[in-house]
Amino acid sequence: MLQYSQLLNKKLCLLKQDLLFIMGYASVLILLCFPALLGAHFVITEIEALNQQPSVRSPQKRSTHDVSAFDVEVYSVKVDCKVTSRFAHNVMSSRAVNRANVSKEANFKVELPKTAFITNFSMTIDEMVYVGVVKEKEVAQKQYEQAVSKGQTAGLVKASGTKMEQFTVSVNVAAFSKVTFELTYEELLKRHRGQYEMLIRVKPKQVVNHFEINVDIYEPQGIHFLDAHGTFITNDLSPLVQKTVTENKGHIFFSPTMDQQRSCPLCDTTLIDGDFIVKYDVNRDQAAGNIQIVNGYFVHFFAPVNLPQISKNVMFVVDESGSMWGNKIRQTREAFLVIMDDVHEDDYFNIITFDHDIRPWKKTLVKATSENIQEAKEIIKKIEPRGREVNKNKIQENVKNAIAGEINLYCLGFGEYLDFNFLEKLSLENSGIARRIYEKSDASLQIQGFYDEVASPLLSKIQMQYPENAIADLTKNTFGQYYNGSEIIVAGHITDNNLQDFAVDVNALGISGEQNLKLETKIPENEESFKSQQYIFGEYTERLWAYLTIQQLLEKRTSGSEDEKNNATSKALQLSLQYNFVTPLTSMVVTKPSEEDSVMIATKPNGEVQEEVLNVHHSQTFVHGYAYMKYVDGDPHFMVPVPAKNDNICFNIDEKPGVIFNLVKDPVTGIVVNAETIGDKKVIPGKKQNTYFGKIAVLNNKLDVKIEVSTQIIKVYYGQKYSYFTWTQVASLKQKSFDVITDKDKTLRVVFEGMAQFVILLHRVWKFHPLHQDYLGFYIIDDHQLSKQTHGLLGQFYSGIDYEVIEIHEGENTDKPDASMLIKGKVLTVTRGWQKEYRKDIKRGEDIPCWFIHNNGTGLIDGVPRDYIVSGIFESK
Repeated sequence: MLQYSQLLNKKLCLLKQDLLFIMGYASVLILLCFPALLGAHFVITEIEALNQQPSVRSPQKRSTHDVSAFDVEVYSVKVDCKVTSRFAHNVMSSRAVNRANVSKEANFKVELPKTAFITNFSMTIDEMVYVGVVKEKEVAQKQYEQAVSKGQTAGLVKASGTKMEQFTVSVNVAAFSKVTFELTYEELLKRHRGQYEMLIRVKPKQVVNHFEINVDIYEPQGIHFLDAHGTFITNDLSPLVQKTVTENKGHIFFSPTMDQQRSCPLCDTTLIDGDFIVKYDVNRDQAAGNIQIVNGYFVHFFAPVNLPQISKNVMFVVDESGSMWGNKIRQTREAFLVIMDDVHEDDYFNIITFDHDIRPWKKTLVKATSENIQEAKEIIKKIEPRGREVNKNKIQENVKNAIAGEINLYCLGFGEYLDFNFLEKLSLENSGIARRIYEKSDASLQIQGFYDEVASPLLSKIQMQYPENAIADLTKNTFGQYYNGSEIIVAGHITDNNLQDFAVDVNALGISGEQNLKLETKIPENEESFKSQQYIFGEYTERLWAYLTIQQLLEKRTSGSEDEKNNATSKALQLSLQYNFVTPLTSMVVTKPSEEDSVMIATKPNGEVQEEVLNVHHSQTFVHGYAYMKYVDGDPHFMVPVPAKNDNICFNIDEKPGVIFNLVKDPVTGIVVNAETIGDKKVIPGKKQNTYFGKIAVLNNKLDVKIEVSTQIIKVYYGQKYSYFTWTQVASLKQKSFDVITDKDKTLRVVFEGMAQFVILLHRVWKFHPLHQDYLGFYIIDDHQLSKQTHGLLGQFYSGIDYEVIEIHEGENTDKPDASMLIKGKVLTVTRGWQKEYRKDIKRGEDIPCWFIHNNGTGLIDGVPRDYIVSGIFESK
């Protein structure tokens, strides 16, 4: 295959544009197949409130969730977007109020493009403003880990679909209090198929008192067209989309009233749920492009029009290995058949399929006649997965040697688990682009879309030349090709203060051979000249230069020598810190002014689909999507988080019914938690009897509080007073120093102000079940104010634990490997498994991965399980 690729340049006209498409899966190895898009969609935001459920105000139309579900009311959602010469500065803000008489959790979510950089985040809580600071990722991580060891929490940025990341932060809002969230990020809009596009995703989940989308666009070249619409816009809402356009300014405004937002006249559910899309393009009157100079930085936009298309030599390389089974190969065939209809009659093409063998369709490239196209379609219909995976290192070496800098390589990968870093490196080394194709219903359209973009080359071998000895810090200025409907952007720093005329030479190859395009512009003489241009934010050229430079440096980290990678990393980090960008090298940290150890951290994913970022709510930690809290549930299964390892340790305790264990004991705060085991309704001879916790007591000796929780009733003793309620009640006992709250989801929350917070779950079992009965689960939600003297079956892990896993190998169950664990000076045999966590879904639960310690936690817990047995449910000695 690879020697065959070398024929492309030798056998055909030099002016033709040579393209090589590798199509395939590459799950753990290999490539995938085919084109994607050159970044046009610009998703600005998704803003969402937590615990909001749909409801209607009419008794005849009331749903199962009543209006009380709106305890946390989002009363303001604003999206403010300012675009200056393609560079977008976006501010998303949301305001919420907790109208309940107890604290509630509010959630702020923003979806932003993967190519965007967060530049600021702030929260205003109880009139205190907490502002984010961008720090080197390693520095932020250390600060985060120190906070986690004390039970603190953070924010999240995670991959979210084909081109999106999601920023999420949750905080507890006190009763009758307000919170304001504000997130700012910036991105350079890319031109795709002749237009720029901003996609603003909004999901407020409820009718909002003040909802507003405001977009201001300033383009010195002049606005050619401007359009705005929304996926949720009905005929009634359409007139509310206000659009005004002058010569070089555009304005979009959308702000429906509360009644206009409703999905029906008596509904509390909202129509505002989807994407608000703004599209535009600019005027282009000079072949060599347009230059803008502000504050000593220049930006050159190059997108010539009315050029004839260059004929292409296209080699389609399709992976037929076993990794392409199912939808991947089917969607590849579907897209490939459509693409065949778009191959221009002046183009030459061929098809190669491969697994561990290589199968060319033709011995040479053939012209795209109707006969050849039809024959190729028949071949495509027969493409099926058949072989095994091949060595990706060998692929990389062979492709680079065969292409020898003469062909552009485009790689597409299917699915979430491919080695996308490999595809990206392979493409960047060979002047191409790699894109991930997501296995959705529109996967074939994703493939077609990319081909449509790169299938129309107008120029190749483009070189941009600027005044010598007058420019520094120039971004990339040589390009392999320019495609119809796209745009090339170059930026730099003007170092010659005496320079008056700024001249540009553009040299390229087109259909008629070598082309030379010239452009010259006057440099503004003083600051007043800048102001007279009325830019929306005057420093935009410098920030655009920094943004573009960082993006290109991050690409260089994918390929090149170690020295080149290290140099690119160092420069990208320095610029990220200087311009306050959250990039793969930095994190944003928010620290409460009054609590140095209370940290929130947002880290940008590194391009892969897995949720690799730290998510910390205001009371618990999430890593890789899993809740990091200590808990015991089920038969009884104990879960111990180890944040430093991004993992968990788990163990079971087997005892007879009626035994009371101490779970938490802190002599400093006076907090004690005990739990009593229950068994099944009957004992089956010869079979192990399952035990669960049927009664839990939570004490605070310093506050003289005792709470006894069974599967039937909750009793609260405080001082000389006594209260009780059943699990069927939604109730709240709020005192000065503690709260006891139940809700309809069979959840009991116990909060000791400034000390700790626990949750007890009731698992209901069918009352006529012949064997099982109701039982309880216990979760430590917040324990960062407990003392270092805390102990108990769960409490002993308050200060954290460290371990090392080695020698992972196949166990008795092929799905659960065994390993050796070095912990507390011992070597234990452990098994990889998972346990259920029921806080989010009390019926089905969520599987949390962990390393299972055998023999009742022997080697992990201090002593043996019987050391934790106490004589009474309220014993605290």
